[in-house]
Amino acid sequence: MRTFSSADSPIPSEPPAANRPALVGKTAVLYCNLGTPDEPTPGAVRRYLAEFLADKRVVEIPRLIWWPILHGIILRTRPKQSAAKYASIWTAEGSPLRIWTAKQALLLSGWLGQRGHRVDVRYAMRYGQPSIREQLDAVVKDGARRVLIMPAYPQYSATSTASVFDQVYQWAQHTRNIPELRFVNSYHDDPGYIHALAASVRAHWKQNGRSEKLVMSFHGVPERTRELGDPYHDQCQATAALLAKALGLTENDWKITFQSRLGRAQWLQPYTEPSLIALAQAGTQRVDVICPGFTSDCLETLEEIAMEAREAFLHAGGKEFHYIPCLNDQPAWIGALRDITASQLAGWSTPTSS
Repeated sequence: MRTFSSADSPIPSEPPAANRPALVGKTAVLYCNLGTPDEPTPGAVRRYLAEFLADKRVVEIPRLIWWPILHGIILRTRPKQSAAKYASIWTAEGSPLRIWTAKQALLLSGWLGQRGHRVDVRYAMRYGQPSIREQLDAVVKDGARRVLIMPAYPQYSATSTASVFDQVYQWAQHTRNIPELRFVNSYHDDPGYIHALAASVRAHWKQNGRSEKLVMSFHGVPERTRELGDPYHDQCQATAALLAKALGLTENDWKITFQSRLGRAQWLQPYTEPSLIALAQAGTQRVDVICPGFTSDCLETLEEIAMEAREAFLHAGGKEFHYIPCLNDQPAWIGALRDITASQLAGWSTPTSS
């Protein structure tokens, strides 16, 4: 059998470094948030919920069991109820979540530019518009050869962060020329993020005075996810402890809770609303509530906490309920977001053009 050597099929040697083509293409950052309906109507909410609740990362019940529940019950009854809640927090400019996410991406682009990073920063939604696939197509079409995926979730969970990554992987499966990709896993203990949270609380206290208890409410996930190895619970606990330390709080000054339950399964505890009711019934007159896991105000903060939880606390005997807004466009947060992003861009070229 004949063997082949370099004499049969010469392999050209690598050109000298000075003659090699420069790395071409732009660098992009895709800032990804959960999503929102396009408008506060039952039809739009139904489309949004159908995509959200069909995600296997969000609901891990077997399809054979879950599908009849989702399409036979939930999508027939919940859209109208949820649409009314969305309508209560909707603005003239649209969904608060979309407004804040878009503004954060715009500010991030500018703040990175001030540090010399010329990158294409865009935002995307895991559910709804603009979609992750749509935005990835757009940045690649515009010349991006390196893309950093930056979730808006400080704490990692398979139900949120991993779902964003799934969408990127699925997009890549159908893409011929895949750009270089990087993923930010979490930043729950980042000093800049903790500093931004603490600055937000201090600013609220300076303007409104300090309550007896600071309640830190995180989005809930099923307890089963923790048992399966999801680090979300531990990361929420770490964030809360670091924030309490930054504020100089004692153990009696603060409490961590979890909100937004779905279904009858046991979720991470203690639950937010029952905890607030118990505090009021035990004699706590005034509480401050902050949602550290949400970087943008949305339905879960503006309606579930600032409206529903407030009513529950006051009805149970509490006298004052103060909701501390999300980080939104606060300078300390945009600075932290810039620094986290810049650290992940290390080693990548950030040219002004391809």
